[in-house]
Amino acid sequence: MGLRLLACLFHWPTAVIYGSLSLFVSILHNVFLLYYVDTFVSVYKIDKLSFWIGETVFLIWNSLNDPLFGWLSDRVFLSAQQPGAEISSPKVVLKRLRVLSHNGPLFAISFLAFWVAWAHPGLQFLLCLCMYDSFLTMVDLHHNALLADLAVSAKDRTSLNFYCSLFSAIGSLSVFMSYAVWNKEDFFSFRIFCIVLALCSITGFTLSTQLLRQRFEADGKVKWDEESTLKELCIEKLSVPQEKRITLAEYLQQLSRHRNFLWFVCMNLIQVFHCHFNSNFFPLFLEHLLSDQISVSTGSFLLGVSYIAPHLNNLYFLSLCRRCGVYAVVRGLFFLKLALSVVMLLAGPDQVYLLCIFIASNRVFTEGTCKLLNLVVTDLVDEDLVLNRRKQAASALLFGMVALVTKPGQTFAPLIGTWLLCAYTGYDIFQRNPLSNVVSAQPKLESAAALEPTLRQGCFYLLVFVPITCALLQLLSWSQFSLHGKRLQRVKAQRQSLMQGQAPEVKTI
Repeated sequence: MGLRLLACLFHWPTAVIYGSLSLFVSILHNVFLLYYVDTFVSVYKIDKLSFWIGETVFLIWNSLNDPLFGWLSDRVFLSAQQPGAEISSPKVVLKRLRVLSHNGPLFAISFLAFWVAWAHPGLQFLLCLCMYDSFLTMVDLHHNALLADLAVSAKDRTSLNFYCSLFSAIGSLSVFMSYAVWNKEDFFSFRIFCIVLALCSITGFTLSTQLLRQRFEADGKVKWDEESTLKELCIEKLSVPQEKRITLAEYLQQLSRHRNFLWFVCMNLIQVFHCHFNSNFFPLFLEHLLSDQISVSTGSFLLGVSYIAPHLNNLYFLSLCRRCGVYAVVRGLFFLKLALSVVMLLAGPDQVYLLCIFIASNRVFTEGTCKLLNLVVTDLVDEDLVLNRRKQAASALLFGMVALVTKPGQTFAPLIGTWLLCAYTGYDIFQRNPLSNVVSAQPKLESAAALEPTLRQGCFYLLVFVPITCALLQLLSWSQFSLHGKRLQRVKAQRQSLMQGQAPEVKTI
C-alpha cells in the first residue's frame, strides 16, 4: 500500500508538488502571524521596552538576512564567464531543493519555540523571532527562486503560482482550527495543536523535496552528459579569457541602475507594511469595532475567511493575469482598495454589516495583491538577466534584494500602528489595563463608558486612513513601473533566445 502511494505521488505533476510546499509553510506561518504578539503580550507579559528592543533588532536582521542568504546562494551565478552555461540547469534546481529539504524541517522546529516559556520573555521574544525568520527566509527565498528557475513564460509561471495559492488556501484552515484551541489561561491544548502542525510540516517538506529531487536527478543524468560534452567542445574551440566574478558592490551598482526594480520595491514596501498591519490589528478591530454587535462565531468566521479567501481569490486573479497582465490586475486592486476605503469612511463606523465586509475585504484584497507580486519579481529576474547579460539567472539573490528594502514594512506595521493608536486615543496595549490611560487623558468628570467611543473612533480612523494612504502612494509608484506590455514581451523573447542558444530547458510544467 505504501509503495502504491509513493508511486502515485511520484507521477504527480511538478507544479503540484512545487505548490504543495506552500501548504507546509502556510499552516505554520498563519498561526504565527495571528498569535505571536498576543502570546508574548498577554501570556508571557513582556514589557514594552523589551518588545520594542526585540522588534528593532528583528527589523535589522529581517532586512539583512534575505540579501545575505541570497548572496551566499547565488553569487556564483553573477559572472558571465562560462560559455554555454545553462540558465536553468538541473544542478541549480537540485541545489535549491537540497536547501529546502534541510531548512523546511528546521523552520517547523523554530515555530515550536514560541509556544513554550523557556527564557526571560524579552530574550525569548528576540531569539525566537530571529531564529524563526532565518529559516523562513531560507525556505521562501529558494521556493520563490524555483518559480523563476522552473519556467520563463508567463503562462507557466501563473500555473505554478496557481497551485501555490491553492495549497496556501488549504493551509489557512489551520486558522479556523486554532481558534477552537486558543485559550490564554490554559495553553496546553494550543501547544499540542502546534506540535501536530509542526510534525505535518516536517513530513510534508521531507516527502515533497525528496520527490522533486528524484525527478530532477532522473531527468538530469542524460542532460549532464550532454552538457559536459558541450563544455569540452567549447573549451577546445574557444580560448577567451574568463571574466572576473562580480563583487557585491558591483552588483548593488547594477541594481541601482535598474529603474523598474527601484520603483517596484518602493511600491512593495508599502504593500508589505499594509499586509502585516492588517494581520497584527485584525483582532483589535474586531474587538473594539464589532465585538458588542456580532456573535463570537461570526467573529471566528470573519477571522478564518480573512486568511483563506485571499488564496482562493488569487485563483481568479491569476486567470485575470493571463488575460490582462499582472500590471493591470495589480493597478486595479490598488484602485479598488482606495475606493472601498473612501466608501467606508463616508459611511462611518455605525454601519455594522458594511464594516464587517470592509474589514474582511480589506485584508482579502491586500493579501491577494501580495500573492501576485512574486510574478512581478520573476519578471524582474528576467530583465536583470537581459540587462546585465548574465549566463545564469540569480533569482534567489534578486528576491533577497527585494526583501532587503521591503521587509522593514513587516516591523514598521505593529510599531507605527500602536504608536498612532496611542497618540490619538491614549490606548496602550502594553498596559495591563489599557483603558485607564484613555480615562486619565480626558477630563475627570467623564466616565470610562463615555470614553469608549473615542477608542472606537480611533480604531475606525486607523482602519480606513491607512489603506487610503497606502493606495495613493502605491498608485503613484506603480505608474512609473514600465516592465509590462511590449517591453515585457521583448524581455521574455530575449531570455527565451538565450535559452535556445544554450542547452534545452530543464523541465516543462
